[in-house]
Amino acid sequence: MSANMTKDQLRELFLFTDLSDEQLDWVNENGDVVEFAADTDVFSEGEPAKCFWVLLSGTIALSRNIGGDRVETGRTDQVGVYLGAVTFYLEESLENGYQSAARAITGVRLLALPAGKLALAFREWFPMAVHLLQGMVLGTRRGQAIAGQRERLLALGKLSAGLTHELNNPAAAAARATSTLRDRVAGMRHKLGMLAEGKLDKDALLALTGLQEEFADRVHDAPELSAVATSDLEDELGDWLDDHDVAGSWDLAPVFAAGGLGVADLERVRAATDCIDEEAPLDGALRWLAYTVETESLLREITDSTSRITALVGAAKQYSQMDRAPYQTIDIHDGLKATLVMLSAKLAKNGIKVVKDFDLSLPKIPAYPAELNQVWTNVIDNAIQAMKGSGTLTVRTCSDDEWLIVEIGDTGPGIPPDIRKRVFEPFFTTKGVGEGTGLGLDVSWRVVVTRHHGDLTVESEPGDTRFQVRLPLTEQR
Repeated sequence: MSANMTKDQLRELFLFTDLSDEQLDWVNENGDVVEFAADTDVFSEGEPAKCFWVLLSGTIALSRNIGGDRVETGRTDQVGVYLGAVTFYLEESLENGYQSAARAITGVRLLALPAGKLALAFREWFPMAVHLLQGMVLGTRRGQAIAGQRERLLALGKLSAGLTHELNNPAAAAARATSTLRDRVAGMRHKLGMLAEGKLDKDALLALTGLQEEFADRVHDAPELSAVATSDLEDELGDWLDDHDVAGSWDLAPVFAAGGLGVADLERVRAATDCIDEEAPLDGALRWLAYTVETESLLREITDSTSRITALVGAAKQYSQMDRAPYQTIDIHDGLKATLVMLSAKLAKNGIKVVKDFDLSLPKIPAYPAELNQVWTNVIDNAIQAMKGSGTLTVRTCSDDEWLIVEIGDTGPGIPPDIRKRVFEPFFTTKGVGEGTGLGLDVSWRVVVTRHHGDLTVESEPGDTRFQVRLPLTEQR
């Protein structure tokens, strides 16, 4: 086996530039130039790691099997890029097999070196480098495993805290309304009995029950009034009740006002009770109807609360992509909205205003939605921390030629130029000890650039920091 390459050709490959003539002779004698046609597999994940491959020409893509799906992790046409048994200097790596698969996108030429022989030669040529590489690789693996686990736990804790907080509010409201509703229903039964003892005639009873049905229906369509308008309406109703000697006007007026009733409605009740015996005064009829109005208001509150809980659970499922395929065609806005819901408690706690500038006409795109949701979470969480208690978060979507663009901006102090250059580096963080691992934006960059063949950039100045994610509109091979 021989590569049949000259020393000058080998030295054009950056890996071999500084090798001696003897070492280049070894590479040439033990290597082999292999060609693969487009759309053919070079090697498969898990098969014995026999070769260390160096790209000589063409475009090649790497992929891994994740959850039963073949997920592309990178592609390149850079001459000299190496792949395959890249950790040949670790003895166990050859036994474990290839960690990924490689496929020729176009026709490719590769230099194949036998991994076992290369390992022996490498240890002889660079003994100190082997020790350093072994220590670096093993140490990095342990560090990434620990830090990655902590990063996931921190993210899960933040989202769980926000979700439980959001769920607690409507759940508590529904429980409170249910408890109050029990008392109001009991009171309505009691007042109905008292009215019956007042010797109602048929016309009066029909009039009151008709008003009961009408008032109950109107509660669900009651308009939202300003605080001033509500106060004015309560004053008008209170004055009318006082003028007609109805006790507890301060208690009844807010109930009728919340139900969208006015003085004209109370006049209709008074007219219906004109034929009732003095033993069943206007007071009893109004309280009976007040119980009806309040009961419907409580039922509306329970409905709103349970609907809110359902919406939150739906947002959580959308965010986690529970029971959904990892790769699918998605509306990018679904994930953005779900992420904002999951982080809403944290946004509210920090007094941050959210502006959603969405272009809803954008087409659906092929993507890994669960991973993109993690990108939105990382970027928005960083923005929240940057604004430190006040500011505006802007989430904008638009398109540009063949790209869908998601831009997340904040009004924080900005990112200094020297830090901006490093924000996507693994383990780089400006946060204090225990506040972050520095993996969030590195993971985001890999998800956008490597997994989706897109781009992730940042522009920043005081009061205006914008992270821009560009995703292809069509599936990339």
